[in-house]
Amino acid sequence: MGCCSSAAQSSKREWKPLEDHSCTDVPWLLLFILFCIGMGFICGFTIATGAAARLLSGYDSYGNICGQKNVKVEGIVNSGLDLTQKKYVFFLDPCNIDLVHQKIKSLALCVSACPRKELKTLADVQKFAETNGSTLCSYELLPSEYTTDPRAAKLCPKYPVPESAPIPFFHRCAPVNISCYAKFAEALITFVSDSSVLHRLISGVMTSKEIILGLCLLSLVLSMILMVIIRYISRVLVWILTVLVILGSLGGTGVLWWLYAKERMSASTVETQIAKENLQALLIYAISATVFTVILLLIMLIMRKRVALTIALFHVAGKVFIHLPLLVFQPFWTFFVLILFWTYWTTVLLFLGTTGNPVPNEEGFVEFRVAGPLKYMWWYHLVGLIWISEFILACQQMTVAGAVVTYYFTREKRNLPFTPILASVNRLVCYHLGTVAKGSFIITLVKIPRMILMYIHTQLKGKENACARCMLKACICCLWCLEKCLTYLNQNAYTATAINSTNFCTSAKDAFVILVENALRVAAINTVGDFMLFLGKVLIVCSTGLAGIMLLNYQRDYTTWVLPLIIVCLFAFLVAHCFLSIYEMVVDVLFLCFAIDTKYNDGSPGREFYMDKVLMEFVENSRKSMREAGRGGGAEGRELKPMAREQMLEASGAVESRVSQSKKGVILRKGIIFILRIVLLVTVTVIRRKEDLPNKC
Repeated sequence: MGCCSSAAQSSKREWKPLEDHSCTDVPWLLLFILFCIGMGFICGFTIATGAAARLLSGYDSYGNICGQKNVKVEGIVNSGLDLTQKKYVFFLDPCNIDLVHQKIKSLALCVSACPRKELKTLADVQKFAETNGSTLCSYELLPSEYTTDPRAAKLCPKYPVPESAPIPFFHRCAPVNISCYAKFAEALITFVSDSSVLHRLISGVMTSKEIILGLCLLSLVLSMILMVIIRYISRVLVWILTVLVILGSLGGTGVLWWLYAKERMSASTVETQIAKENLQALLIYAISATVFTVILLLIMLIMRKRVALTIALFHVAGKVFIHLPLLVFQPFWTFFVLILFWTYWTTVLLFLGTTGNPVPNEEGFVEFRVAGPLKYMWWYHLVGLIWISEFILACQQMTVAGAVVTYYFTREKRNLPFTPILASVNRLVCYHLGTVAKGSFIITLVKIPRMILMYIHTQLKGKENACARCMLKACICCLWCLEKCLTYLNQNAYTATAINSTNFCTSAKDAFVILVENALRVAAINTVGDFMLFLGKVLIVCSTGLAGIMLLNYQRDYTTWVLPLIIVCLFAFLVAHCFLSIYEMVVDVLFLCFAIDTKYNDGSPGREFYMDKVLMEFVENSRKSMREAGRGGGAEGRELKPMAREQMLEASGAVESRVSQSKKGVILRKGIIFILRIVLLVTVTVIRRKEDLPNKC
């Protein structure tokens, strides 16, 4: 759909920014709507079959829903009971978790109240039933028989019965003590051989939860401050950021070594397990910070001559944020919509886990199973998670692209719409939802096979041979690279759609041609720009981590602070990435607009440039540098063209080669710069495109 029509159009088709608006990829919009209707059908089916009631109210092992009258299930004793007064689900052994089948291996009963204190003997269980009217043993036993009937060993809870409380909205009695959850986490984290280590890590998180919350809030504030700085002092931002990162890296490394020396001196007098763990963690942190600082300083030394181009790009991007301040809040809206969708998706997934007809299992209890083709509904639901999540993220990209395109191709900035963001959203909803649906579907087609291969690799871990393991990892790596390339191409295709209002395939082809013609410039600009944004993320993470080290240092005697610090740093990087990714999008959109502007306009009457004066100054400076290097003769008429080899070489930093006087020195310098450039390009590209969260806010 749509790809055939793009082949018929000429590659030299003239670009007409913001002149025409037409609906694009309508068949894909209809397909997406039909898919969403299918998602709604799954939700309605689970509610109609009683799954919602079973999930919210809970049900016992005999198929009875707690808090209501029930229908008898053939062949199952204790089914069809009237449990109107018993509204809570109680598990006789709540900590007996089966990770393979993902369920609690325990008899479940409906009770009228959860035990709010620990019950150590059957006599205490009997007294609790007589006092509160809540029978914690199976229905066929009377409270008076708890201490006399021999069946009580199997039909009554495993004692001591832990103190429990009902889970809000879900009517399940859950143990209050976290030791049960620690055992569950211990089963998941197989690399922890000593269970006491895991218990100390969890206790460290619980003890430091106020500090963790405060540090997460600090990372959010720092990200907002950095966005404000980018808006108002973009000219000096690069230098300020460079100096701060250098000072922060050196200071953080020095503090870590100082704390290590101080901790080592104190550990010689008081030797405890926690002190040894903190000492080892400090040594690892200090060595890692030292290596990281050295590599960072070397890279920044090589990148110093490309700062001029970065300043020009950041200055124009800063102007965009001044004229479009609502861009700063795009991560909030996207994250809010994603949270709403993920909440809905998780709720329906839980409904799917309790839907179906009651069927007796081999133990004589009731399980709810779906028969026929409907049992594969969760596959459809899983595809919906990926496609709709990518659709939401693509809508953000299209919205940002449309707003920045409006800014760039409006000659008089005073004539900008009152709210360019809302105008971009309006164009997206009215014309381009089909394009967004098609682009997100392409990413989904690549993600699903990669996730399947990752699942197979996880399930076969330790069982497959070396050749199969290598092939699986190679396939996963190739699909990951393909996904990142398609994501970058999609973003530029959305920009082309926002400019010319063409369908996805046409826009992707046009954007790809522009990027290929400016291949060296794309590499140079994206590498420098993304690296500076990465430095901003490093600054936020280092600042938050340093504050965490200083605060957690006061609890080192009774808290293992390895895990809290890791949690804080990961959250800080996630928050910084969400905010600075918007700035990254703006820079990418501006570059594509600039490349199109210089390709189809030459500054003559009727074909004036749209670009900002700062970019024109950069082009003029490039001309002067090339003339001084003896490369500008006879080429003045084509210096503004982005595909001109001389200007692309200048943009990628080839000017350094003219500084050396001797031939041997030139060759050596070129070789070192080339190797470091390749390493930097690969490193920054991987860091930029790597995901965790649904990284993408």
